[in-house]
Amino acid sequence: MQNLLVIRNDKIGDFMLIFPALALIKQSDPDINITALVPHYTAPLAELCPYIDDVIIDSQNKKNAADFHRTLNQIKAVQFDAVISFVSDWYNAKLTWQSGIKYRLAPATKLFQFLYNHRLTQRRSRSEKAEFEYNLDLARQFLVDHHLSPIEPQPPYLTLDQTAVQNQRLLLSRQFNLDLNKKWLFVHSGTGGSANSLSLNQYEALIKGILAEFDCHIVLTAGPNESEKAHQLARMVNDDHVVIYDKNNGLQDFTYSLACADLFIAGSTGPLHICGALNIPTIGFYPSRLSAIPRRWRPINQAEHHIAFCPPFRKDVEKNLTVIPISDCLREIIPFIQTQWQ
Repeated sequence: MQNLLVIRNDKIGDFMLIFPALALIKQSDPDINITALVPHYTAPLAELCPYIDDVIIDSQNKKNAADFHRTLNQIKAVQFDAVISFVSDWYNAKLTWQSGIKYRLAPATKLFQFLYNHRLTQRRSRSEKAEFEYNLDLARQFLVDHHLSPIEPQPPYLTLDQTAVQNQRLLLSRQFNLDLNKKWLFVHSGTGGSANSLSLNQYEALIKGILAEFDCHIVLTAGPNESEKAHQLARMVNDDHVVIYDKNNGLQDFTYSLACADLFIAGSTGPLHICGALNIPTIGFYPSRLSAIPRRWRPINQAEHHIAFCPPFRKDVEKNLTVIPISDCLREIIPFIQTQWQ
């Protein structure tokens, strides 16, 4: 075994959740060269991942035959020994089958699973465990099939050069007049279009409740098309401790800024999962729908570094995060922050 292709070509958060699986493979056999097939928007994170050696940018238009064959030819040219498709759809199944890769592993799901010659039954729809644990199970199956002894990894799964992180912290301190001796709590009120969200009134109550207990800075982060929401929230809170960080120099620069956070609060979004990979303490808000519950989509930081909240487990409110009572949450959040910052 020399060359392994791994596929997770969907959202940022989903991609971060394969980091433990990649760490498991790389630590178990450092000689395996891991190439990741990813979309262009997660490629900067793939380049930061310590377990990925090479990156192939996936087709932007998966329905375009010319784009499909361009990607297929790139894969064929490497002559991979094996592929693990951590997410399986018709596109990925057809791509790996036509690539001619001898060992093709994916979750046993949907009718096209026959295009993979190695499959693992997981029943992910039941959400009985975390997504990253399902990914780890695939990695373990790969190791068993190749007679490799597993060396189980531990957080953090993403480590950055600490000098660069300190430089970023100094840069942010000067840019936003942040006291280096105070804690920095990042809050991301946006959703990236892929997750449900608290209302701005809920975020306002959450931030005011935290500022009433802690002398810290609140950094409101915002992605593309989310800036106005962050500015509106800052106006609602109306506190000098709150600053808006809505401009950066790309995803890697944003990741180095997230590494400066002492705690991060968001819905189940990409930034939450980046912070999880960095082992930063996180507070997450999730739907109670089975496919989206906290147990399934918890980040990959240490278990004691994360708490989560969701609506009651009722069909009529399972997607409605606005019914979550922030006053009740604060009774758990305040001691959690105290524990993390002591």
